[in-house]
Amino acid sequence: MDLLLTHGYSLFSDPHELQVMKPYPPLGLLYISSHLKAKGFDVKIFDSTFSSKDDFREYVRRERPPIVGLYCNLMTRHNVVEMAQFCKNNGAIVIVGGPEPVNYPEEYLNRGADVVISGEGELTLEELIPHFQKHGLNADIRHIPGILYRDQDGLLVQTPAREQIKDLTAQPFPDRAAIDIPRYVDVWRTHHGTGSVSLITARGCPYKCKWCSHSVFGYTHRRRTAFNVADEIELILDTYHPDIVWYADDVFTMNHRWLYEYAAELKRRTLRAPFETISREDRLDEKTVQTLAEMGCYRIWLGSESGSQRVLDGMKRGTSAEGTRDMAKMLKKYGIGVGMFIMLGYDGETMADLEETVEHLKQSNPDVFLTTVAYPIKGTPYYNEVQDRVIPLKGWDDGSDRDFTVAGRYSRKFYSYATRWMVGEVGLSQQLAKGKRDPIRFVKSFANAKLGRLGMVLTQNEKEGINEK
Repeated sequence: MDLLLTHGYSLFSDPHELQVMKPYPPLGLLYISSHLKAKGFDVKIFDSTFSSKDDFREYVRRERPPIVGLYCNLMTRHNVVEMAQFCKNNGAIVIVGGPEPVNYPEEYLNRGADVVISGEGELTLEELIPHFQKHGLNADIRHIPGILYRDQDGLLVQTPAREQIKDLTAQPFPDRAAIDIPRYVDVWRTHHGTGSVSLITARGCPYKCKWCSHSVFGYTHRRRTAFNVADEIELILDTYHPDIVWYADDVFTMNHRWLYEYAAELKRRTLRAPFETISREDRLDEKTVQTLAEMGCYRIWLGSESGSQRVLDGMKRGTSAEGTRDMAKMLKKYGIGVGMFIMLGYDGETMADLEETVEHLKQSNPDVFLTTVAYPIKGTPYYNEVQDRVIPLKGWDDGSDRDFTVAGRYSRKFYSYATRWMVGEVGLSQQLAKGKRDPIRFVKSFANAKLGRLGMVLTQNEKEGINEK
């Protein structure tokens, strides 16, 4: 074995994930694996999704990998740090990558990592592995772009950025055969009635929303050919027989010409898989929506974020609240379900903005909406703007940037009430729109909405700038 690839996500150790039961495989690692195997490397993947920490430790003790590559995101910091330290103690060279470590290189290097990869991992690992095999850990790696490490004097070194992969179509498909994809499909099918498989058609997003991290792909947008993606979806359908597909692109409908070419290619091959994906209101119009419906799209997730145009402009979101409402209606016209992401607590948001968001949701009438309280991710413009007011609620090893709050905004309890209020108000509005006459359900919805309002009023009387301890 030249390299072991793994990640820190474990379905069975996360109570929230056990409730949701919608796991997807680590596509990034599968892309790295297929790339390196095509270059002649012996690569193994330990998929931690359905495994425990004890399983991983036993695997490392038994296989003794010389180099371990660990993918890390906001959710998995704690587990990855433990895994890195264990691998280091068992003689492995430890390399960490993904969107999280590049923001905290010293912390990871102090906790078992030997190298932090900045950006895409394929080409960097292709160069690092033979260098370590030939020269060992103490060799000079200053000439290898796209990494951070400590030199022999203990000083942090960051090499120049690595050029990104230009032709994604030339890359092999993700190495799905290396892990148990049928188990992912079965978990979905068991808990939701439909088995799902994910894929991506492009890398990166050129938009500059202040709160969004671009630490891996930057602000690029690189897309595979429609023919190439059609080859992959055909292989997925023939091999794994999923009921639905998840296109995990940042903005699936970014390029309309590409979308029409892809739809035509699927039609030519008589391929039609029900799917959901993410887009923005400004990258949808009636023709694209009609095309999506013909392709089998059953839900579009819109990054709505707020119903207040003032807040959206403050985020540099580049979208219109009114346009989002119009697009939600357009999607429903063509039989496509609407999901929305809503972000509460962005810097400068007021009670009036929250009320606008509630009204926005009522008018948009999404089938489902998910809320989150804004957290400043290190390295983003949002973090840079509020960093002198950032308050970590947990220690670095035990928490993540999700555990940041910002001095000067309302407490977490306030936003808990706000979410309940939104859910109650929108649910009540939807029941009334459907002409519901069930008095018990009507009273419960109304009570929930009023309870949320009461919580908002009570919490608003707290002094601004006081965060819940």
